[in-house]
Amino acid sequence: MLNENIKTIRKSKGLSQEEFAIKLNVVRQTVSKWERGLSVPDSDMLITISDVLETPVSVLLGEKVSETKPDDLKVISERLEAINLQLARRKTLKRKILHYSFVGLAVLILLTFLIIVLVGSPYLTWDYSDPETAVMGTFIHAFEFVFVRLSPFLLIGLIAGAILTRKQ
Repeated sequence: MLNENIKTIRKSKGLSQEEFAIKLNVVRQTVSKWERGLSVPDSDMLITISDVLETPVSVLLGEKVSETKPDDLKVISERLEAINLQLARRKTLKRKILHYSFVGLAVLILLTFLIIVLVGSPYLTWDYSDPETAVMGTFIHAFEFVFVRLSPFLLIGLIAGAILTRKQ
């Protein structure tokens, strides 16, 4: 049974014994012995044969392959449809989360900028002879300096991201 299956499937794939032997890294005589039933490939070689012939090992060993019935195809298509629906929902949810993250961060930047403008820079009137206020004033000034210069670029990027992720 195995010998006939190997020979039949090999021929259906258009392989000669020599070509088949080269793909399996064996000599042609070994393939000939398998096909005549004089010897049997070991389990590792059987797996390699199934890979080369692109056929399950069970088919090589003689198991009948049952044809899929139309009902089976219907069940499979329903499952695939359910999976596609779940993936689409997941993609939509990720897009919404990303969109609202962009919008939220843009609003946060605008609010922070507005607070900085309205409050002014109170650290400018501090007494810098006190080391604690000098350090704190330096940190606040550094934050304002970096924020005011980087926030327009970040805001433009966030607005672009929000536009690109909006519902279409």
